[in-house]
Amino acid sequence: MKHCNIPIFIPELACPHQCVFCDQEKISATFTVPKPNEIIEIIDSYLETIPENREINIAFFGGSFTGIPRTEMIAYLKEAYKYVQSGKVQGIRLSTRPDYISEELLDILVQYGVTAIELGAQSTNNKVLVKSGRGHKFDVIKKAAKLIKERNIELGLQMMLGLPYDTLELSIQTAKDIVSLKADSTRIYPTVVVKGTVLERMYNNGDYKVLSLNDAIIWSKEVLKIFNKTSIKVLRVGLHPSEELELGRSLIAGPIHPSFKEMVLSALWSDILFENIKKEGVATIKVSGKQLNYAIGYQGKNRNDLKIKGFDAKFMADTTLKDFEIDVCYH
Repeated sequence: MKHCNIPIFIPELACPHQCVFCDQEKISATFTVPKPNEIIEIIDSYLETIPENREINIAFFGGSFTGIPRTEMIAYLKEAYKYVQSGKVQGIRLSTRPDYISEELLDILVQYGVTAIELGAQSTNNKVLVKSGRGHKFDVIKKAAKLIKERNIELGLQMMLGLPYDTLELSIQTAKDIVSLKADSTRIYPTVVVKGTVLERMYNNGDYKVLSLNDAIIWSKEVLKIFNKTSIKVLRVGLHPSEELELGRSLIAGPIHPSFKEMVLSALWSDILFENIKKEGVATIKVSGKQLNYAIGYQGKNRNDLKIKGFDAKFMADTTLKDFEIDVCYH
């Protein structure tokens, strides 16, 4: 069954933390924050357009939902929970910070039908967390993840690549830690420099170097390899380009590209292909239908690279193969 989220953006406008990559003033100016009784109209309008046979969730995104005033949070949850009780939606998702999770908060969230919580972990390295102004260390992430899993709530752990002090090795360790914390899902975001942030000042002063597009692709590929060996769902790879996140507007620098995910998967498939194709000549390469375009490569890059190295490859979809499985037949 396909999944659909009804997104409701509730930014936490009074966040006491100053993460170097975040501009709370821009967040508050960008979003029109609906009042609790106004989310009914948003939910109803989405329900009218969602096809049948979908698992539907109401998703509170845009900030740290459990960081807003408690009475407000409960008011939003009460309105959303009516749809769970009526059977119109199957659950409620929310995103928040690891240090905004407690036993008491989880009691409330469970009471009002919350089924999934995404934590902005960003990194599990203490130096990266401190340099990024996160306001907590890895032990807080571990504790929050454990509490969420104990309640049988679906756990998402988001990570960011290329934060201050970060390295490819540290990002790989973050991915391994996300696996060890038994996350059900993750999102992989390369860090970008946004106007009005501490990171912009660091970048302008030469104290921070942004990842190049090529490095961001390589880092994402290596991290993705770790998640692909597990049952963790990768919900997103790369930032979604928007009008606001364009060079010359809010975006100062960083690896944003409309085909970023395709480029990452193409690079991943390049590794798979050259590991499995052992001799020159004509070969038929069978892969899962969902992965066919990625295997061929972004703008045909993998097929062209194979030709340059003496491999004449024909790509075919095979419904019996799982993602990232490959069957090579030589002629």
